[in-house]
Amino acid sequence: MIPTRLPLLARAAPDAPIAWKQGQPISRATFLRHVAGVARCLPPARFILNLCEDRYRFLVAFAAVGVNGQTSLLPSSRASLHLRQLAEDYPDNARIADDDLGSWLGSDTANQTLPAAPELPADQVMAMAFTSGSTGRAKPNPKTWGELVSGAEQARQRFGFAPGMTLVATVPPQHMYGLETSIMAPLISGISVHGGRPFFPDDVRAALDALPAPRVLVTTPVHLQACVQAGLRWPKTRFLISATAPLAPPLAAQAEALFAAPVLEIYGCTEAGSIASRRTLDGERWRLYDGFQLRDGWLSGAHLPEPVALNDVIQECSADEFKLLGRREDLVNIAGKRTSLGYLNHQLNDIEGVMEGVFIAPDGAGTEVRRLLAVVVAPGLSERQLLAALAQRLDPVFLPRPLVKVAALPRNDTGKVTREALLALVARLRPSATTPHES
Repeated sequence: MIPTRLPLLARAAPDAPIAWKQGQPISRATFLRHVAGVARCLPPARFILNLCEDRYRFLVAFAAVGVNGQTSLLPSSRASLHLRQLAEDYPDNARIADDDLGSWLGSDTANQTLPAAPELPADQVMAMAFTSGSTGRAKPNPKTWGELVSGAEQARQRFGFAPGMTLVATVPPQHMYGLETSIMAPLISGISVHGGRPFFPDDVRAALDALPAPRVLVTTPVHLQACVQAGLRWPKTRFLISATAPLAPPLAAQAEALFAAPVLEIYGCTEAGSIASRRTLDGERWRLYDGFQLRDGWLSGAHLPEPVALNDVIQECSADEFKLLGRREDLVNIAGKRTSLGYLNHQLNDIEGVMEGVFIAPDGAGTEVRRLLAVVVAPGLSERQLLAALAQRLDPVFLPRPLVKVAALPRNDTGKVTREALLALVARLRPSATTPHES
């Protein structure tokens, strides 16, 4: 039976570090003082929109909001439209950012009293996490403190998180993956986290180098590829974790050779959180976290209050293992012929000279025949050459109209490319491309 109240901090002594800033540890005792001070300064709104980019300041704010009985809004995007939608959907809200926390933290440095680690109701809605919006408007998902703690316990068991381990993350803490690995793990598993959010490869290397071993790097395929291509020497790392998109085995092999450490992947979704993991080079099978059951694409068990329908097509291999076959929304039907966006993207990215590219499915509404679009980064190839290469690989009905060359794909903070951003880019570069076309 789950306790009705659960502690904010667990599994570490008061003087053990919870975070590192500028190469110096921040103890859990200092963290608790910061939380108490910030809790007194928070605006009296039901929802607090946490826009902190500094990971330690986000951690303090997240804890303080929970201590106050408020709920953190964790935006999946900093785009003004998304933030405006959140303000409309949750009118009793206030925003906090790094500058706010900077002044609030500084005002509490004289207080040396050690507050007791607070306990929070297990059923308290600690956060509203939002889907990435890759196929439309971001959807809210309430997360109770009990659910978040249970998820952190499962990750601790799966990855061996323990006091003394240090972690660097390139993914934002507002993302569910970043929240679980770089915020909940320090609170519940006793590890400590780098207080910043390094972005460029040399910044990631410097962040790892500033932490004591054993170190863990939490990242995404996009960031990992940049690190592999940077030509740097990397500090000794215990293991790497990647998520937000399946990792290509060749990239995983390169990363393992470069870091001399295993590359592990997390599979999950905003609705359920992290639910499974694998070592990429061990094969296609994912292993569920303890307590979960998967049947006919529905996930249940563990801390989930009700079953969750996964957005991916799943092949169940055993009671606790499965394979990913693709996204449900990847399936497209053009002029009666069916394929998947995953297959089309694979064929596009397999063309020599293509750095990266992605197909965009047409809208399903209306009676007009819609054509696929494609956005491609390929500096040495013309659009005509790209279409000719695709014509050798694809049925003519799947050839994109148009194919748009760009300098870079419009990725969000976690490296994902959303449909909304792609359509906006195509509309800007080719205004006629988003109107119906006859086949």
